[in-house]
Amino acid sequence: MTLDPSSLSNLVLIGTAFAAAFTAALWLSLIIWTFRDIRRRARDPLMRILAILIVAVLFLPGILIYLIIRPPRTLEEEYQQTLEEEALLQTIEDNALCPGCGRHVDGEWIICPNCNTKLRKNCHHCGRLMELAWNLCPFCGTPAPGMRRENLSMDDALRVLAQDTPPDNEGESSSDDTDFSLES
Repeated sequence: MTLDPSSLSNLVLIGTAFAAAFTAALWLSLIIWTFRDIRRRARDPLMRILAILIVAVLFLPGILIYLIIRPPRTLEEEYQQTLEEEALLQTIEDNALCPGCGRHVDGEWIICPNCNTKLRKNCHHCGRLMELAWNLCPFCGTPAPGMRRENLSMDDALRVLAQDTPPDNEGESSSDDTDFSLES
């Protein structure tokens, strides 16, 4: 098999064209990748333009330079880290604020000393502190007075009411009994 110089020249020309096309596609894809990557990592427009220019002008050495100088974390990773730090600081501090004046209050206070806003209430059964919105004491399970009880029949309600009222002593008059007699 003999190689003709013109066919050899055509093969070299075709190989060079494929190599040039591959190099141009690689160069363009690296520029696009750099554009997308720097957009996720920085908000500064000057930094974005410089990163793209470094890769566009220097090609392979430019991508190495960009990989060295690019920000280590994306903007989303920075945001997530900031959220985690804020959550940790909030759990460390975990100081309650008064809903009335916004000042820090102690967890054992019933009333805010600054604005006199009621913060907590005592359980009528065990005496421990409860949040105002709680309908049931978490310590003893007693419902807060005045709260509606679901699925309670009339007989059960009267029985509970009879248990809650103290018995009257026969010989003593209760505070409800009043004497309306007129003395002359």
